[in-house]
Amino acid sequence: MDLAILKQKKEFVNANMHTLSQAAQENYATAFDIEYTHNSTAIEGNTLTLMETKLLIEDKLSVGGKDLREIYEVVNHNKAFSYISKKVLKKDPLDEKIIKDIHALLMENIIVGGVYRNVEVYISGAQHTPPAPLEMYGQIKNFYMDLAQKKDIEPIELAAWTHAEFVKIHPFIDGNGRTSRLIMNYQLMSGGYLPVSIPKEERLKYFECLESYALKGDLNMFISLIAELEEKRLDTYIEAIKNSTGIDFCVNSQLNT
Repeated sequence: MDLAILKQKKEFVNANMHTLSQAAQENYATAFDIEYTHNSTAIEGNTLTLMETKLLIEDKLSVGGKDLREIYEVVNHNKAFSYISKKVLKKDPLDEKIIKDIHALLMENIIVGGVYRNVEVYISGAQHTPPAPLEMYGQIKNFYMDLAQKKDIEPIELAAWTHAEFVKIHPFIDGNGRTSRLIMNYQLMSGGYLPVSIPKEERLKYFECLESYALKGDLNMFISLIAELEEKRLDTYIEAIKNSTGIDFCVNSQLNT
């Protein structure tokens, strides 16, 4: 995927988003919230279906026959996504406090969140082993230093690095994947892009991208995956804008309409 074209699509959508009705924008946003929470929790083994996730998030209805932890995982994820959306609107740069707050929200009523681990952890099925606690503290400190210095790089690349590097360090005892996907979207949204949802059906490809970075330092596969998902989301809005106004996206066109 050509990131220059992706940037043009982003600018087109941002310039023309106002042409969609408020109801249409809210419908798209709500549908994404539900899909994203479902996929992100399902990747970690949560068994709630997409419809059950909708009942909890949108309809505020209880779901019977499910483990209470799974209910909290879904509800908490939705709260955490709402939190980062508000932070992005305030233009707050991603930092350690925000990441710890995200984790605390994700772990509410499950375990104490926002606290780095003091035990070793292992990722089932992965070749990469996260660092031992003492080494981890040094790596997470370097992560935040690098985070502050990388703020001017291309948002898609920054989002990929933020996710891949953080989950490689695995600083929390649980919830690292969900936290990583949220801070990935934090970076995308801060850069003017739409948040993306990694489909649970593509978890193998997703894990292979992260493993490639953890073992070889190769971020290209993951950048491509995020770019593909971003383009799909942007194309949905481009089509809606075209249907609503007749304005169509054209590469290299003047985008401010």
